[in-house]
Amino acid sequence: MFTSVKSYARFGVVAAVAALSGSLIPAALSQGTPTIRIDGSSTVFPITEAVSEAFQKAQGGKVRVTVGVSGTGGGFKKFCRGETDISNASRPILAKEIADCRAAGINFIELPVAYDAITVVVHPQNTWATSLAVAELKRIWEPDSKINNWSQVRQGFPNIPLKLFGPGADSGTFDYFTEAINGKSKVSRKDFTASEDDNVLVQGISRDRGALGYFGYAYYAENRNRLKAVAIDNGKGPVQPSEQNVLNGTYQPLSRPIFIYVNARSAQRPEVRQFVTYYLNNAPAMVKKVKYVPLPTSAYRTILANFNRNRVGTIFGGKEAIGLTINQLLRMQPQ
Repeated sequence: MFTSVKSYARFGVVAAVAALSGSLIPAALSQGTPTIRIDGSSTVFPITEAVSEAFQKAQGGKVRVTVGVSGTGGGFKKFCRGETDISNASRPILAKEIADCRAAGINFIELPVAYDAITVVVHPQNTWATSLAVAELKRIWEPDSKINNWSQVRQGFPNIPLKLFGPGADSGTFDYFTEAINGKSKVSRKDFTASEDDNVLVQGISRDRGALGYFGYAYYAENRNRLKAVAIDNGKGPVQPSEQNVLNGTYQPLSRPIFIYVNARSAQRPEVRQFVTYYLNNAPAMVKKVKYVPLPTSAYRTILANFNRNRVGTIFGGKEAIGLTINQLLRMQPQ
């Protein structure tokens, strides 16, 4: 049985222990049990945790996998210090992170594993904000925004205080959303409730009728009875976040690829190669089960071939990629 997104609510203590143990335990435990250390994105966590539990069961306890959550940025810091073997990431590795890895002598293999639809959510009793335009989201979230009431968002919206919730600054979701909506990564108003734990955001939004927040689609899908998704209008009419709308490229600009990054030296260890192979072979089913959008089966075969060829580096040139459809991603070449 894999760990669902809901069970991540009790993961805070486990994450802390995993993060601590990950920095103290060498690649192979003194008892001889090989250990694979993973950290990073809370968005990618449900997939990687599901795969890791299934893999460990299939291995009969012969390999240990630890999966921590410190956000995409926090995960890359550990990865580029050589503290982890694999980094979960909800955005591509950025130029500064590439430089940090290079300075530490760390090469990496970039592997897209799924697609996500960043989902803007409100309280179920919010009957007015069925859709929001990108321009309205920008006015809400831009730096120094003074909007603190729904009546300021659009004429006809009620006089109800607006309470904002969003990922913390180490989150790749924060990076992507701010660049997609505000035009520059990490540029955002600061007076909102922030957390790297998406379940904290779920709880906050579900308790306040005037709340608005955003996070990965899986966390919305697991909490449909507590939240309501807002359709996004990017100029062509409101579009709901869904697997179909990610696949057909209409949910823009909040559709995005999500990744794992593998330390190229770690990839030479048999247990890491077995784990990544297992991950990619089982990704279509695992991704769908935890409510993200799988890539085409043929894409996973290509990605696994790239891993087996040890193709290091990134196809993104150290930059974020906004509004990238699945077809565009699959046509990209290394830079």
